[in-house]
Amino acid sequence: MKHRRVLRAAVTIAVTGALATGMTMVLTTGASAGTTLGAAAAEKGRYFGAAVAVNKLSTSAYTTILNREFNSVVAENEMKWASNEPQQGVFNHSSGDRLVSHAQANGMSVRGHTLLWHAQQPGWAQGMSGSALRNAAINHVTQVASHYRGKIHSWDVVNEAFADGGSGGRRDSNLQRTGNDWIEAAFRAARAADPGAKLCYNDYNTDGINAKSTGIYNMVRDFKSRGVPIDCVGFQSHLGTSLASDYQANLQRFADLGVDVQITELDVMTGGNQANIFGAVTRACLAVSRCTGITTWGVRDCDSWRGSDNALLFDCNGNKKAAYTNVLNALNAGPGIPTTPPTTTPPPTDPPPTTPPPTTGGCSASVSLNSWNGGFVASVKVTAGSAGTNGWNVSVTLPSGASVTNTWSATASGSSGTVRFASVDYNSRLTAGQVAEFGFQGTGSGAGMTPTCTAS
Repeated sequence: MKHRRVLRAAVTIAVTGALATGMTMVLTTGASAGTTLGAAAAEKGRYFGAAVAVNKLSTSAYTTILNREFNSVVAENEMKWASNEPQQGVFNHSSGDRLVSHAQANGMSVRGHTLLWHAQQPGWAQGMSGSALRNAAINHVTQVASHYRGKIHSWDVVNEAFADGGSGGRRDSNLQRTGNDWIEAAFRAARAADPGAKLCYNDYNTDGINAKSTGIYNMVRDFKSRGVPIDCVGFQSHLGTSLASDYQANLQRFADLGVDVQITELDVMTGGNQANIFGAVTRACLAVSRCTGITTWGVRDCDSWRGSDNALLFDCNGNKKAAYTNVLNALNAGPGIPTTPPTTTPPPTDPPPTTPPPTTGGCSASVSLNSWNGGFVASVKVTAGSAGTNGWNVSVTLPSGASVTNTWSATASGSSGTVRFASVDYNSRLTAGQVAEFGFQGTGSGAGMTPTCTAS
């Protein structure tokens, strides 16, 4: 059964600026350049996508529009935690796999949505807390991202973790109560599991410069300064009857941090301004060189979670609406990206290891710390020597009083004193110079730890 989202009462309602038209897409196989959303976007070095309910892929009226117009897809619900891990440790990827197969057969890229979210968790996770929940969450990230490794363009690693209102702070949730570093831990685990995917943070009511978007901005700036692997920020853009006058400026300030920006769940309330708002969002994306694509949350009005809002580009009969025309015209008229479009493999965001890679056999390891009073998170990089590895082990001697409470992307033996971490299936085999990363959380102080690595 499809679980629809709850419409937020606070759809973006801000001062309406000069409204424009424009949008972007990736070339769909067999499409004539400039005559479909995907083709017009591709000419500008971008994608144009839609959220898909996988059970509708058997409806010809639905797939006709999807395959003709869009060159990117995202699952509405099928890749969420409740859907693909209904029992702890028991994964069901059948629906997500069906979407990926459809995308591959039709020349589309795939966005992954979402690895961790406070909502739509399976019942077994809702009943967890503390280190048990943290371990389960990181394992979920690792297993799902590993399953789709190399097949996802961008992952929404964490979704909607910031609170509404004027605080600019985090949302209270069972995930947040596992420790303020949970978002960072999720991104590090996702990078290790699927190093070729763009890793995004995604949220709503962030369309203009406000307390919530500024809170997220500060998190992204912090992550970039410390080498936490974040590549993009998603702006859902569930819009009402107006658009924030600083919408483009908000996208640009995030892009200036060195991350891509994406419009991830676009829909607009019906009415006299709908077509103009769709156009304005498109133009804003085109004006920001690091805005890499736009996704509408659904295909036709009757597929939308917003019901009678008729919030999409096609009516229920599949007819193109005025908003569609505005978007297509804006895409064709707008500027392209002046440099080579981004590939599916992002540039490295982490700082180089503190220990240079070895020039002979074996492996080396280096550690970086994020510490606070009473605890720390350690991120460890393992670099293979000239012979590569079929497996690796890292030993770390913890300072007196410190102990390991949580580990991801490795298995730990022991929790205090000298702790040994072993590779897991997806990161054990490294070619010469290749890097794997794992992490662990601890209590006490982690200062002065020096990891040693042995390879097999």
